[in-house]
Order: sequence, then structure tokens, then C-alpha cells
Amino acid sequence: MKLASLTQVGRSPELPLLIEMPTGQPLELCSLLRVLPGQRYVGQAQWQGRTVLAKLLVGGKAERHYARELQGAQLLAAQGLCTPVLLEQGVAAGEGGWLLFEFLEGARSLADDWQAVADEAWLSDAQQQVLGEALGVIGQLHRRGLWQEDLHLDNLLRHEGRLHLIDGGGIRAETPGQPLSRDRVLANLGLFFAQFPGNIDSFVEELLVHYLLVNGEHALPLEALLKAVARARATRMQAYMAKIERECTAFRVWRGPSRLQVVRREEDAALAPVLADPDAAIAAGEPLKLGGSSTVARIEQGGRQLVIKRYNIKGFGHWLRRFWRPSRAWHSWCEGNRLEFLGIATPTPLAVLERRTLWLRRQAYLITEHTPGMDIIARFAPCGADGLPPEADLQALQALFAALLRERISHGDCKGNNILWQDGRWALIDLDAMQYHGQAGSFKAAYARDRARLLRNWSADSALYRELDRRLPTLI
Repeated sequence: MKLASLTQVGRSPELPLLIEMPTGQPLELCSLLRVLPGQRYVGQAQWQGRTVLAKLLVGGKAERHYARELQGAQLLAAQGLCTPVLLEQGVAAGEGGWLLFEFLEGARSLADDWQAVADEAWLSDAQQQVLGEALGVIGQLHRRGLWQEDLHLDNLLRHEGRLHLIDGGGIRAETPGQPLSRDRVLANLGLFFAQFPGNIDSFVEELLVHYLLVNGEHALPLEALLKAVARARATRMQAYMAKIERECTAFRVWRGPSRLQVVRREEDAALAPVLADPDAAIAAGEPLKLGGSSTVARIEQGGRQLVIKRYNIKGFGHWLRRFWRPSRAWHSWCEGNRLEFLGIATPTPLAVLERRTLWLRRQAYLITEHTPGMDIIARFAPCGADGLPPEADLQALQALFAALLRERISHGDCKGNNILWQDGRWALIDLDAMQYHGQAGSFKAAYARDRARLLRNWSADSALYRELDRRLPTLI
């Protein structure tokens, strides 16, 4: 096929795909690493007898995207930064653009390295190693007057002991060859740190040393940097919360008069049978809750356990109150994704389904991973009236409430069976009443209610109640 025909192949073309390039030379696309349907196809390819990384740009914006990619790749190379060699490039009117880079066989992204150590205690030696390497490369970039607009660990590849900068489309320049200005440095470092959970804020000063050893051009006040991190984190959160309700790389969406359905793209095939008949899946599963307002069951799908929750309509009056506003399933879907984005433990939300009649909402369903942990009441029960649980449990609970406080999130129902112990952390479930508070005033009262509700799980004269009351953070 011709290069321009890529606009018609969608998200998952059949591979290998032989493309007749405008130069007359064939390119065989063997695998895809990134796809923006009808616009961008990035993957491993064969060209002139060698393996290359091909970036193929098509559609109405192809020439603009090509110019940006080429400029970024050339800036990195011109400033002597470690980046894959650009072997061939070109653009043809009406066809599209192409950039062919050397393929780094066996390369591993720093994002993969981070995932291997992300669950360790902050800031372990292994975590510091990964973040320190990244900050060193960012320092080199800034020292040469450049910055990466889309700064994340996937854009740093380790190959044969060296870190390579990739994705020229996100590279911008101030004055190439001269150190980046202080304000731009702060903004770009803020973007880098914002991609990690808020726990990292306490370690930013320590980590900054890795950057300053490479680029000490500016004094970087910690307060100013943390403000830049907060701004970037808020922007990323807003963008992510918009993404969870639209068709994109991460999610598949069906929106129409009879249903609204969103599913994580990697779960689409596995969950298709469940979403086709969720009531049958609930009936065949193990009931966890048989209430009037909701029904919860544990099901097995594809060799793993999931939880499906149906939000019931109890009658005509209840329907009149519910049909015109987002369902509780949708609310829980949004808040579950928010918690996961912020690094606060909760069962991963996999799919949400609202049944509708001419757009009017009826029953709704939420599917999540199953969290097999023990709830906090059961885990603390062996303590009795005078004993205390292990220190690790208490510290983890402090960390959970500190995170909720930092992010201004209230749970709304902190009874004991909504807090589960899993893999050294406390996970929150039943997010129907969870709320993110844009204003500090409303959050203060909601957080106080959450804290008080948690404490009411135990007798006020018990040692555990007194210890938790002493430890859990408060808002003055």
C-alpha cells in the first residue's frame, strides 16, 4: 500500500504491512509501538535490509508533525546529546512524512526500570538510582538550551549502558547551546516530578542534587520548584480525568441512546462477554452484597478474579431521582481512576456500563479488579482493647490519610470494611461518596468526618483508638 493509505487502516492494522514509500523504496512495518489512528504510526520496520524504527506521519497534519519531529531530532544531534541516529527522512505532499531511526535492539525504557522498583519504600537506593539517572540526562538537555515538552521516563531508553533521548516531536529550544533560563528549568522539572505520586515531594530536594551536578547554572529554590510541581500535577490530573471518558489509546468508549460504556483498551477482549450480559455474570458469580441499592459479586474471568457491582433502580421514584444525572457507577469509575493516577491504593477500575433508554439512565455496572486483602477491622481485631497493631500497619494508615489530606479527597464512608490491607498498603473501596474538593473550606469538614468515622470503628477507651487519634493527621 501507499503511505497515504495508512489513514484508512485504523488502530490495529494487520502486520507485517508492506508500504510503498514516495521514494520508491519499500518499507515493511513489522510491529507497532505507538499508534494515533489515521495520523501517526511508530514501530519496528525493515528498510534496505536493516532494522529501523519508523515514524510514519499521515493525514492533514502530517507536514506540521513531520517538521516538528525533524527539528527535534536535529536539535538533539546538533547539541551532542545521546539520541538514536536519524538514517532517512522525507515528506511528500498528499502522502505524508517519514523518519527512519536506528533501532536500539534490546533497549529498555527508564519507565520499565521504575516500575520494577516503584513499590519500594520512598526513597530506596534503587529508586534513587533510576530517578538520579533521569535527572542527569534532563540536566544535560537543559544545559544545552533544550527541554522536552512531553517529559516522562518512557522517553529515556537504556541501550548498551547509555541513556538515549527519544521523541524529537516534544523537543523545544530556547537558545541552543546556552543554558536554559531559570523559569523554564523550574517548569520542566516541575513536569518531571509531577508524574510521580505526591510522596515524592518530600524527597525533591535530595533528588535535585543529581540534576545540579550536571547543570548548576541556576539556584533552584525548593519552594518555587514545589509550586511548579503542584501546577504541573494539577494540569496532568485535569487532562487524565478528561481522558477516562473519551476514545483514546488507553480507553475504548461507546456512547449512544441505549448505553454508555468505557473499558480499558487492554481489557476490551477479556471483558466483552461480561459486558454483553453483566446480569448473567453476577448471577453466576459469588455474591458479596445483595442490597436494595446495589448488588456486588465476585466473578472469575480469564483465570483471574474480578468484582462487578450493579447499581440498582429500586422503583419509579428512585429512577426519577437518578436518570438525569451521572450514575454512581460512573462516579466510582472517575474516582477510582483518580486514586490510581495519584498512587493511592484502590482496586483498578476496568470498565463501566450505564444502560439507557433514549439517553435516560437505568441500571449501571462497575467492574474492578478484586482486592483479596483483609479489612481493617479484622486485621486489627487480634489487638484487643489494650494492644496495638504492627508499626508498619499504623504507618501505612498514616500515609493513606496524609495522601487524602494532601490531595484534598474525602472518602465519605470510612467504615472498617471499606479499607483493605493489601501488599503492605491500605486500599480504599466503595468509592460512591468519594469527592475531590477544589476548595479547602469544604474539604476541611469532609476530612474531619472521614477521620471521625474511621475512629468510630473502635471503642473510644481502647488503646488503638487513642493511638490512631494521636497519629492521624488533622486540619487546624
